[in-house]
Amino acid sequence: MQTSAIEGFFSTLHEANPAPVTELVYTSVFELLVAVILSAQATDFSVNKATRRLFQIAPTPMAMLELGLPGLEGFIRTIGLFRAKAKYLQETCRILVEQHGGAVPRTRDALQALPGVGRKTANVVLNVAFGEATMAVDTHIFRLANRTGLAPGKTPYEVEMKLLQRVPPGYLAHAHHWLILHGRYVCQARKPLCRQCDVRQYCDFWDKTAGLQKVAR
Repeated sequence: MQTSAIEGFFSTLHEANPAPVTELVYTSVFELLVAVILSAQATDFSVNKATRRLFQIAPTPMAMLELGLPGLEGFIRTIGLFRAKAKYLQETCRILVEQHGGAVPRTRDALQALPGVGRKTANVVLNVAFGEATMAVDTHIFRLANRTGLAPGKTPYEVEMKLLQRVPPGYLAHAHHWLILHGRYVCQARKPLCRQCDVRQYCDFWDKTAGLQKVAR
């Protein structure tokens, strides 16, 4: 994707959805952190279904600790890797209570020191909860960045660094959500919906596809 096309790419996404938000349901920073940890290799729908009951009973780190491991597993057993995630959450809650007064820390280093929290999860919390212009590169963003030519890279970290360089500053705050939603619902993995895509004119993949179609005719 040419640098000159990036402004049009993001202005189009902005016009279609001026204030994008995460599809995870939460009412506090702690609930957001828990939901993002649970969302690894799981759908937002399945996470929301499980946390609807969990957050009614355990909306704080201390309350979640008091559930105990078997109790917590009972709430999240419909989510993939629930046993490992339950262990991560119990240990994370313990650290939050003992080291942070029950609050979720606001720095990347402190977040990534929590069990089950990697760079992507930390970036989501920093962006969604604290308004920082971070870029959480999940499978959708990684695919879209490479396919469109927006920020090609061999690793999520490489894609993240390129996106932070290439996304115009005025769009950085919401870019993470625009790209995830576009990758999830339009620029899909197996069959991208190119003809329904509002930003196809800026996309390297569409240029190649359209060119092949012309040759075929």
